[in-house]
Formats: sequence, structure tokens, C-alpha cells
Amino acid sequence: MAGAALASQLWSLLDEMAENEPQAYRRFQRQQRSEAERLCAPPEPHLCLRARPTVGCAGAQPRLGLLQGVVGKPLFINVCGWKRVPAPKVPTDPTPVSAGPLEEVTGEGDLYSIIDIAYNPDVLQRGEENPEKMEHLIHLTLKFVEERCNLILADLYTVESFKLKGSLETMQQRLKGRRMPTPHLSQNTKKELTLDQLLHTMEAEDCSNVPVLLKDENVTHSKVHLIEEISSTEMPEKLSTPVYEMITVKDTNKKPLKFELKIELPKVSSVSECDLQISKDDIIIEVPEKYKLQLDLPELVDEETTTAVFNKGKRVLFITVPVAKP
Repeated sequence: MAGAALASQLWSLLDEMAENEPQAYRRFQRQQRSEAERLCAPPEPHLCLRARPTVGCAGAQPRLGLLQGVVGKPLFINVCGWKRVPAPKVPTDPTPVSAGPLEEVTGEGDLYSIIDIAYNPDVLQRGEENPEKMEHLIHLTLKFVEERCNLILADLYTVESFKLKGSLETMQQRLKGRRMPTPHLSQNTKKELTLDQLLHTMEAEDCSNVPVLLKDENVTHSKVHLIEEISSTEMPEKLSTPVYEMITVKDTNKKPLKFELKIELPKVSSVSECDLQISKDDIIIEVPEKYKLQLDLPELVDEETTTAVFNKGKRVLFITVPVAKP
């Protein structure tokens, strides 16, 4: 109940800001949208590893057909940077990771398997600045792939001269558009949920077998949380276009003075749900998971003096946009 009351109070404050301080509200919305766009940036290739699976791990019978096709053939691991994946808050925290599906590629003489692994760009940047950290991250990645895909990889690996195996678009689709099945975890690993909606947590097996090159004190224990796997965000559904009406108010010389826009939003109960963006030549109104409307304005307008009022009873948004002065 306390949480609901706090949320209600927050929405009321945002409503008051939108009605009484529309410019401050627009700045707030722009800041929120800028942060959302940053988090929605696509994954970018960073480096490509080449490894070779030797055998499948015990307990991998449900995926035996795939493993038979993977074992013995080169495995390319695309290590990518993705802003959507959070960075560890402190160096001793586990490193969040997002994984795509393991796929086998055949045809035109190519016989190999491929998987995409994404970290926060800051994690990869620290690796670029410190070769020991990068080597440690690579070994964690290989260990993660072994557990994730029920494989045992040969000790030798190579860092390819190219950053990405396959096409950029395909890599991004694999990371963004699919969920991996729950991995089989060995007795030395466990799975847990966290408050940040991280779906799976992996513990490394006996760290004495892993070249731990970081000098963090907590990393020297025989068992530590090293990598946390997060799920990819599902693609948003197409938003509907709300019913709207725009009227042009003119002066005595029939020159446009302002535009009055009326938008019906029956699924909206508070103006705080609306993301309103106004530029000199267009208006964008978006309500997450509900509506999106983009209008090109016939005249250049003064976005700083634009006002917006939401009628809660009728669930209608009224926007007044003055035409810019010459």
C-alpha cells in the first residue's frame, strides 16, 4: 500500500508540473527519452574469438543433435558491447552478460558454429586499457559458453583479426530477438534471481583452474559470482495512432498565428504517461505500449512557448503551438 501511495503522489506531482510548468515537464521528458534511447542502442561488435569444442558435457542429451553438429568444428564467439547490459557497480560485483543462441552454420563450404556474447561497453573498455583484464574476461567468456551450451572447449583459442563473424544485422537480431533456453548447470554452479531482473547467475567452477588475473581480493576465493546473465528485451509491439484534430488559428490577414491540437487518448489516465516532443517543424506524442503520433507542422513554430493541458475527465490532450515570428 505504501508503494502505491508513493506512486500516486509521484504521478500527481508530474501532473502538476505538466499543467503549471510545461517547459520544465518537457525538459524532464526529453531527459528520460534521451536515457531510453541510450539504453536502446544496438549491440556493436568488439572482438571475435575462435575456439574448438571437443565434447559435450554430461547431461546434454536434450540437445544432443545440436551438439553432434557443433563438436569438432570451429566455434566463433562474437564478443559485443551493448549499453543495454548494465556494468558492475563495483569491481567485485559479478559481470552482467547477455547471450544469444548457439547456431550451426553450414553451406558454401563453411562448417562452424557461432554464438554472440554482450557486455556493457565500459567492461570492454577497461579490458582495452588493461590486457590482463581483457585476458581474464576472455577466459570467463569461454567458461560461460561451456556452461551455457553444455560444451567442453579446447584450451587453445585465438582472437581473430576481424571483430565480427557473420553479418552485423544477424548478430543484433540474435541478441535482441530471442531467449535462450535455461542452461544445464553443473553441481558446482547454481541459478538464482536478483532484484534487477537478472535471470541467471553463474558461479565459476574451482577458480584454481581459471587464470584469475584481476587483483581483486574477493576474486581469489575458490567460488565467486563472476558473470550474471540477463535476458534480452522483447521487441515492442506496434503502437496505435490516436484520433486527433488540428485547427489553424489565423489573424485578420489570414496568416497562421497558432495551431490547436486535440488528441483523444482514451487509454491514458494521467498526463505523466505521455511523452511529448516538439521541434520547430513537428510534434511527436508517444504513450509507451499504447499510442504514437507524429505530425509535420505546415509552419515553423515556437516550441518554447507551446502549452499542453490534459483533461482527465475526457481523456483528451490539448496542445497549443504558436507559430514562430519571422
